[in-house]
Amino acid sequence: MTTQEKNAKLKARLAALPGLVVAFSGGVDSTFLLKTAHDAIGDNVIAVTARSCSFPERELREAQAFCAAEGIMHVIVDSEELEIEGFSENPTNRCYMCKNELFTKIWEVAKVNNIAYVCEGSNMDDEGDYRPGLQAVAEQGALSPLREAELYKADIRELSRELGLDTADKQSFACLSSRFPYGETITKEKLRQIDEAEQTLLDLGLKQVRVRHHGEVARIETDENGFHLFEDKDIRKNLYTRFKNLGFTYVSLDLLGYRTGSMNETL
Repeated sequence: MTTQEKNAKLKARLAALPGLVVAFSGGVDSTFLLKTAHDAIGDNVIAVTARSCSFPERELREAQAFCAAEGIMHVIVDSEELEIEGFSENPTNRCYMCKNELFTKIWEVAKVNNIAYVCEGSNMDDEGDYRPGLQAVAEQGALSPLREAELYKADIRELSRELGLDTADKQSFACLSSRFPYGETITKEKLRQIDEAEQTLLDLGLKQVRVRHHGEVARIETDENGFHLFEDKDIRKNLYTRFKNLGFTYVSLDLLGYRTGSMNETL
C-alpha cells in the first residue's frame, strides 16, 4: 500500500468508532494519531497523558499546548512508575509493568466518560525490536490503529507534514527509564540527571539524542548533525563541565550514534 492508502485505511478505522481515548505523549506518533482521530470523530475523542518523573516536563507542556490549540479534551493522570513494585530494579519487563499500570488508569478515564475504546500510537517499526510494553497493550485490550494501517515512522512523518504538525520532524522519544541498562536501579535523582543532560544537548540544537546512564558514565547517542557539533573543542569542554556538575565522572560519545533500543543489545 502507498502512504496515502494506509492513511485512508486509518481514517476509515477511526471514523467507525463512536468514541475513543488516546494515550497521548505528545510525540510524533501519538500526535498524528490524536489529530487524525479528532478530525474523524470530533469531540468524541479524549487525550490522556501520564505525568511522572520519567516524563520530562517539556513534553507535558507540549502535550497540553497541542490539545488546547486543537480544542481536544485533555486528561492528565499521575502514573508514577517508581511506585510499582519491582520497577525501580529495572527488570527486562520494565516496559510491561509501566504500560500495564498506565492503561489501567487510561481505561478508568474511558469508563468515566462512557467510551468503549482506548488506543495507543505504536507503529510498524515498533515490531522490529524487543517491546514488552506491546504485550501489556494487547492484554489491556487497547487498539493500535497505526499498526493496523501498516504505517511506519517515515509514513507518519510524511503525513504529519501534510497536516502541518510541528511534530513532523520532532525527535523520537521514549520514557527516561529506557536510558538505563537492565538491572541498574532507577531513582528519581538518576532520572533528573538524564532529563537535565538531554535538555542541555537539545538547547545546543541537537535534534536526535539520547543520554544513556552507566553509573558514573554518560554515553551520548546522536545523529550525524550531532557528531559535527562535537567537533568544536569548546562545546565538548563546556558539555563535560555541565555533565560533571550533574554528577557524571565521564562523558562518552557512542560511535554508532543514535539508535532505538540500544539497551536491548545486551539481551
